[in-house]
Amino acid sequence: MVSAFVAILALINPVHKILVISSLQDQYSNKDLKYLSSKSSLTALIILISFLFLGHFIFTYVFHIELYAFRVTCGVVLFYNGINGLQKGSFLQLDQNVKLVDLSAVPIAMPMIAGPATITAAVTFPEHYGKIVTIIAITSAIGINLMLMLNAIRIGKLLTRFNLMNALIRITGLIVATIGAQMIFTGISNFIETLKV
Repeated sequence: MVSAFVAILALINPVHKILVISSLQDQYSNKDLKYLSSKSSLTALIILISFLFLGHFIFTYVFHIELYAFRVTCGVVLFYNGINGLQKGSFLQLDQNVKLVDLSAVPIAMPMIAGPATITAAVTFPEHYGKIVTIIAITSAIGINLMLMLNAIRIGKLLTRFNLMNALIRITGLIVATIGAQMIFTGISNFIETLKV
């Protein structure tokens, strides 16, 4: 269970979410950001548990898509967000008309929390760890991530006091962009492998 929990928590990458929420404090109130954190975490949990039970069915029979196409698309979204963080010092540049409900679903819940890597883990981990252990690991990891998101403003102020916020956003932006690029390359590689069969 500890192994599954650590793996999923690493894939969720809570540091990225802290910086994303902190970067929105000028546009939304603390109450709005707490709602955003809670809503996106609940949405991500529902997505991951759904894929745990129905992943193969959803991909194959409902949407008729392959996992490599999903990886490429989510990789592009993460790459774009990462480049924003790297160049502009902010992960999200939002229009004032964007609703919190929409923002909590995309891009925060998916693909930032429930992205290709975590969805792949939700689909494949039950074979190795069992469904119950995987569910507990996913729920615990999202719970830890939520607690950090709810305290993102406080953490952000501490980082700002020591002049670390801007540097961390840009470093994390580079890492997120790299993860996005890796997802794209992995998706393309998986697609090429299907052509060889």
